[in-house]
Amino acid sequence: MDPKTNKQITIWLISACLLIFLMVIIGGVTRLTQSGLSMVEWHPISGIVPPMNDSAWETEFEKYQQYPEYQKLNQGMTLSQFKFIFFWEYVHRLIGRLLGIFFIIPFAYFLIKKKLNPPLMKKLLFMFVLGGLQGLYGWYMVKSGLVDDPHVSHYRLAGHLILAFGLMAYILWTALTVNKKVFIPSTAYNKEKLQPVFNWIIAVIILQIIYGAFTAGLKAGYGWNTFPKMAGEWVPRGLLPLSPIWKNFIEHTFTVQFIHRLLGWVLTMLIPGFWRYCKGFQLTPQQVKAIDWLLWTILIQFGLGVLTLIMVVPVWLGVLHQAGAVILLMTAVYIRFLLNSVESS
Repeated sequence: MDPKTNKQITIWLISACLLIFLMVIIGGVTRLTQSGLSMVEWHPISGIVPPMNDSAWETEFEKYQQYPEYQKLNQGMTLSQFKFIFFWEYVHRLIGRLLGIFFIIPFAYFLIKKKLNPPLMKKLLFMFVLGGLQGLYGWYMVKSGLVDDPHVSHYRLAGHLILAFGLMAYILWTALTVNKKVFIPSTAYNKEKLQPVFNWIIAVIILQIIYGAFTAGLKAGYGWNTFPKMAGEWVPRGLLPLSPIWKNFIEHTFTVQFIHRLLGWVLTMLIPGFWRYCKGFQLTPQQVKAIDWLLWTILIQFGLGVLTLIMVVPVWLGVLHQAGAVILLMTAVYIRFLLNSVESS
């Protein structure tokens, strides 16, 4: 691949990553402002046009009034208040549509110009499928709140979030692979010693993101808003009351928040420990810088989590905390890539 095409593809992929990041941020605002169920229909093409006059707005509001969220939670909502929640969900869906267009047009251009090699083409097609699946899953998630209980399933919320994070990670990995020659290779010794340890850290980060979604979906962050103790105790009473016991880990609000806290502590010990462990190795400058970034990211993210909890989840802090999770995972993916780059013998 010639340098010009390489640069163009890199800019395209990184821009797509940033657009998904923006979508995740808007998704966080949508969730925290309880706007996600304001659009009760899914029209992939015609839905790109918002209500353009008073009559159209009245029609949309009347549709919303037929569903449980209005009838059980927002009875008496004004049209002005409806417009506010509609705006956030509309922008969230609009960015999803723009992302599809943003992917298809450059892909078609590179394909027509025959600038895509077969391995890269397969990766791009997989991204497209994953992106389409994310859109369909988003509507599947919304549908869970358009029934008798006007709440989005926390399982579906977690799935939707993990798909978005996974898509970003895959795009970033692909962009890094396209530019593999610009990275200073590591040694096989470093890879063998550091990569297995770091794989566990990534696993804990992913688990923490899932529990962050469970905490959000169950609205677990709105209770027990003290730190460092929870309900006045280090290991609070009241954990694991459900039967069978496995339900507590995914459905019991109190237990889910405790696990989310615990995983935060674990990461705040694991990552500085890994940072210190790496001091005994001859790392490349890129690896040193990336691991330093990871250290600062987890410290800031932990602080944001604590503030979000004790301030009872204000929208701006909740969004910052979600953005921090994205940055933490993307930094981890970058480090994992650097550890995977080994000098050829």
